[in-house]
Amino acid sequence: MQAIILAAGMGKRLKELTSNATKCMVEVNGEMMIHKTLMHLEKLNLNKIVLVVGYEGQQLMDYVNSLGLKTPVEYVVNDVYDKTNNIYSLYLAKEYLLQDDTLLLESDLVYEEAVIRKLVDTPYPSLVLVDKFESWMDGTCITVDEDDNITSFVSKREFDFTKTDEYYKTVNLYKFSKNFSEKYYVPFLEAYCNAMGLNEYYEQVLKVITFLGDLEIKAVKLNGEKWYEIDDVQDLDIAESLLAGKEEKLEKMQKRFGGYWRYPKLIDFCYLVNPYFPNKKLVSEMQTNFERLLGEYPSGMGVNSLIAAKIFGLHASQVIVGNGAAELIKSLMERFTGRLGMAFPTFQEYPNRKAEKDVVPYFVTNDEFRYTAKDLMDFYEDKDIEVLTLINPDNPSGNYIRREDVLKLSEWCEKKNIRFVVDESFVDFVDEEETTTLLDAEILKANPNLIVVKSISKSYGVPGLRLGVLASSDEELIAEMKKDVAIWNINSFGEFYMQIEEKYRKDYASALDKLRTERARFAEKLGSLPGVRIFPSQANYLMVELTGENVKATEITELLLTRYNLFIKDLSSKISRDDRQFLRIAIRNEEEDDVLVKALEEIFPH
Repeated sequence: MQAIILAAGMGKRLKELTSNATKCMVEVNGEMMIHKTLMHLEKLNLNKIVLVVGYEGQQLMDYVNSLGLKTPVEYVVNDVYDKTNNIYSLYLAKEYLLQDDTLLLESDLVYEEAVIRKLVDTPYPSLVLVDKFESWMDGTCITVDEDDNITSFVSKREFDFTKTDEYYKTVNLYKFSKNFSEKYYVPFLEAYCNAMGLNEYYEQVLKVITFLGDLEIKAVKLNGEKWYEIDDVQDLDIAESLLAGKEEKLEKMQKRFGGYWRYPKLIDFCYLVNPYFPNKKLVSEMQTNFERLLGEYPSGMGVNSLIAAKIFGLHASQVIVGNGAAELIKSLMERFTGRLGMAFPTFQEYPNRKAEKDVVPYFVTNDEFRYTAKDLMDFYEDKDIEVLTLINPDNPSGNYIRREDVLKLSEWCEKKNIRFVVDESFVDFVDEEETTTLLDAEILKANPNLIVVKSISKSYGVPGLRLGVLASSDEELIAEMKKDVAIWNINSFGEFYMQIEEKYRKDYASALDKLRTERARFAEKLGSLPGVRIFPSQANYLMVELTGENVKATEITELLLTRYNLFIKDLSSKISRDDRQFLRIAIRNEEEDDVLVKALEEIFPH
C-alpha cells in the first residue's frame, strides 16, 4: 500500500500564514500539518509516499527530505497549481494509482491517529471516510444507505439545508484498491478531465462513478474520532482547541467564552442556560419569520423599552434592554466611582469592572457557603461603599435570600445612602411558589436606591439572542444608560422574541418546573458518587466539592473534556480555601445529565 498526498494548493484564505509557505506547512499547536500527516503514515509501513507539490513546492520538498523518513517519498510537481484545481494534481499522479492500493489524502487536514487507523483497518478494499454533517462543515457531502453504499454525491448547487440530517461530509481521506483505480477511477478521471477541463475537483469523478451502482467503494462513518479541515484562520483556531493536549485544550476552550455550537459533540455543562425553554412551537414561530427579520432593521431603544416594560410590568422609563446583561453591567458600573461591596465567591462580571482596591469583599467563610441579608448588613455596617451588589441566587454557590429579606437589605442600603444592585438572573429557578422577582413597578418606586438586573438569555434559554434588562425607578440613571448604549443594540430576532414571549408563559412555567425536578434528581445522582459533595442550589447549576484524597478539580475538568467531550466549570481560580476542590455543573436535560454521571462513575468507581 502507498499514500498520495495532494499538497499543491496556495491556501490564499490563510493570508499571511501562507505568504511564504504552502498551506500544509502551517502549524497547528506548534506542529506543521504535513509533519503530523507524515508521522501518522510512518507507522503504517507503506511502500512509498507520493507528494504532489506546487506552490512553494521546493520549500516543501526540502522540509520533507530533512525529516529522514524511513518510508520512501517521491514527488510529483504541478507547475500550474494557480490555474488548476485538485483534479489536475491527482491526474498528474494517476500512474501511481495504477501501481498499488492507495491512501488518498488532502494535506490541509488535521486528525488524530484513530482516523487514519480507521481508514487503513476497515476491511473494505475501497472506501470514502465520512462524518455526520455538522454546521461547521463545508464541501462535498454524500448520502449513504444502511449497507454503507454511497447513494448520491451532493453538490453545492444541490445542497438542501432541510435535509442535513441525511448528509455525511467526506473527510477527504480515501482508500482506493489497485483494482478500483484500474477499472474505474483512472479511466473516469482521464475522461472527466478531457471533457470538463482541469479546474475541477476529483470528488466529481467519484460522483460520476456512483451512477454505475454496485461498486466496491463504500462509505465508512467516523464515530467521534477528531478531525478538522483548515481553510482559514478561524478553522485554524478551532482545530487548535479541538486537537490540543489535555491541559492546553481546557485552557483554549475556556478562553472561547462560548461558540461551542462549533463543537457539536461537546456537551456544555459550563455555561448556564435553561435547557427546557424555548419549546418547539416558539422556535417554529421564529423560524417562520426568519427571512423577514433578517432583512429588516430592528426597532430602536424606545420601542424595545416598551416591550420589556410590558413583559415585566414596568414603565418604559424604568427599564433598559441590553445586548445581554453584560452590556448593561458594563454601562452601570462605569457610573459608579466609589467602592463596591459584594459577597465572594461570586459572579465576576461586577468586580471585574472595578479596580481591585475599589472592591470591599465579604468572604463567605462558613462550610456551606451560605449567607443572609443580616450577614451583609453586619459586615458592611462600618464599611465605606457606594454600591452593594447581590447575585440572588448566587453564582456559583446557589445561595438564595428570600425576597422579603432582600427588601429589608434594600431599606438598610437606602438609609446608608448605598446603591443596591440585585442581579436576579437565576431567580426564576427558585423552588418558592410565591413571587420572587423584584421587577415590579411599585417595588422599584418604593426603593429608589434599588437597581435590578436580569439575564433573559440565561433564564429563558436564548443566549444566542443576547438579551438582558436593567430596571430602576431612578429614571435619570436609566436615561443616561440609554444614551450610552447603541440605539440598535438589540437585533430583530431578539426584539421579535420579546414581542411573542407573552404567548408562551404557561410553557415557560412548565419548563421551570421541569428544571426544578431535574435539579433535585441530578443533585441526588451526583451526591451518591464517592468523594462528591453537593451544595444546595436554587439556580440552574450545582456547586460540587471533590472530597476524595488527591483529587484535583482541574484534572477532573481536563479528563471530562478530553476523554468524554464534557465541559464543566473548574472553580479552582475562584475559590481558594485550604486546597479544597470545587466544580460548578450546569443542569441540562435528564439524558445529558446522565452522560455526565456515567462519566464520573467511571472516573470515581465505587
